[in-house]
Amino acid sequence: MKRHSTKPKQGSLIRWRYLLVCATIFAVFATLVARAAYIQVIEPDFAVSENDKRTVRVEKVNVQRGLILDRHGNELAISVPVVSVYGDPKQLDKALTAKVYSLARKHARENQLDIKQAVKALDSDPARVAKEKIEIYNSDSRWQDLAEVLRLQKPLIDGKLTSDNTRRFVYLKRQVTPPVARYISELKLPGIYLLDESKRFYPAGEVTAHVLGFTNIDGEGIEGIEKLYNEALTGEAGKRTIRKDAQGREIEILDERARIEPENIQLSIDQRIQSLAYRSLKSAVLSYKATSGSAMVVDVTTGEVLAMVNSPSFNPNNLKDAAPHKRRNRAITDLFEPGSTLKPISVLAGLEYGTIDFDTVIKTKGWMRVGGSIVTDGKNNGPMDLRTILQKSSNVGVSKIAQTMPKQDFIGFFQRLGFGEETGTGMVGESDGLFTPHGRWSDFEVATLAYGYRISVSTAQMARAYAAIGSGGINRPLTILKQEGKVHGDRVFEERNAFAVLEMMESVFERGGTARRVKLDGYRVGAKTGTSKKAAFGGYGDEYVGYFAGIAPVSDPRLAVVVMINEPGGDVYYGGDVAGPAFSEIMSGSLRILNVAPDLEAVAQLNQRRDYVTY
Repeated sequence: MKRHSTKPKQGSLIRWRYLLVCATIFAVFATLVARAAYIQVIEPDFAVSENDKRTVRVEKVNVQRGLILDRHGNELAISVPVVSVYGDPKQLDKALTAKVYSLARKHARENQLDIKQAVKALDSDPARVAKEKIEIYNSDSRWQDLAEVLRLQKPLIDGKLTSDNTRRFVYLKRQVTPPVARYISELKLPGIYLLDESKRFYPAGEVTAHVLGFTNIDGEGIEGIEKLYNEALTGEAGKRTIRKDAQGREIEILDERARIEPENIQLSIDQRIQSLAYRSLKSAVLSYKATSGSAMVVDVTTGEVLAMVNSPSFNPNNLKDAAPHKRRNRAITDLFEPGSTLKPISVLAGLEYGTIDFDTVIKTKGWMRVGGSIVTDGKNNGPMDLRTILQKSSNVGVSKIAQTMPKQDFIGFFQRLGFGEETGTGMVGESDGLFTPHGRWSDFEVATLAYGYRISVSTAQMARAYAAIGSGGINRPLTILKQEGKVHGDRVFEERNAFAVLEMMESVFERGGTARRVKLDGYRVGAKTGTSKKAAFGGYGDEYVGYFAGIAPVSDPRLAVVVMINEPGGDVYYGGDVAGPAFSEIMSGSLRILNVAPDLEAVAQLNQRRDYVTY
């Protein structure tokens, strides 16, 4: 009876187990099928996305910033390849964790312990793993080597790499040299990588600093031409989307976009003239202990700026010592009352409106009353023709010329020359100047305008006005880009009047003139000196600005040069004194560089006599 009662129970148990195994297998299979159907049919994008994360890579095809060239194709700004060092804290943490487990397994093998138990012990003790990772990191001397070659404090590097192990990218040092990059590569540190970049380099340094500006560490222009034409100079990087296999081999190109090459910018600047102008200006600023200075050279036939320099300057390749006052392009930003350099324009205004002619003689007695104020000359010059008025720089003479014209017409003539508006260069930060033409000017204000007060202009605006005289009355916008052929301009006065005044301006170099000590070798030059007091709170202070502006050769004008010296120290401050020598060097040197034939047979030398009079 016992045998018959036992057998059915064993058969039932086996069958029950068999059914359980079958049910389990079926459930697993059904689950897999359902999951596969869900992934493939209901949410196919998820599967594609996960696959792409593991196999698809996007490679950036870098493009270097465009060149900036001078008018002859000489490189003024170039990009050189450099390497940046960055870290992947997450990758570093992963490597350190792997090292902890590797050491644990090694220790277990060497001591004949259970490896699985050793690994299990680590898994259950995260604090121990974290502690051992720190010990491994600190015991590796290569991190100290990395800090030393990057010239960084090791705690700084430690903080960047270990403070947050979820980060994937952190710069350690930008733009290191190739030898440093090679050394770091040989260290083979986990989580440390090199990134190819480019760095801007300016071969002419401080000579062209204010014109070119500079870029930041990411290669974006932030001042000067670099900022003005940043978009054209930048281009656009290319991109390759590829698929790789498990061994990292490229197996498919999914997308490929060619890079857009940047444009090269060719400036109107002539590097030879730029260097000459900077050297002369810097010498003048240092010699006369001035706070600053600016100079510009303009081609009167095209309006192209051949040189634009300032002192003090800065080295755009190393901005550590580039204080804000050194980085300012004073030729277009700083405004001063130009003083007597405006007198030729006052004479031109009278000729243009027909209130005076070439033979007009103005009676003066050294002073005149205008409204409730008095206009004076340094001495009583008596009756003067127009040439003598410019030679002696007579305030009374030009004030009387201004009185011959309707007030609004006289003021409007300066407006037509571009005062009160930008010169056309488009340079970043250019000032419009301070000139507000309206009908409420008093007679005295109009008189002071005639000899360069009640108006504030930049060096660039003065250069543009003198270029208009040199071009025979064509007022062209200035341009910093190289031009092919002449640039369109507006005629603002007759050619014969412009050239007549230009010849009158030669008188300032003659005996009795305000710049008779300054001569140019072989060239006839029409110029004007200017010395103005700087405005201060409640009136005028004790500081001066010295100007020297001129055009040459007079027989066939080619260049207009303006030199401004701000706040010369000591007792010498007249424009003819402080700006004249620099003007002479820049003008004569530039004409020789351009192979302009001399139009004066006699070769004059700089007169060392100092018994001259300037206003």
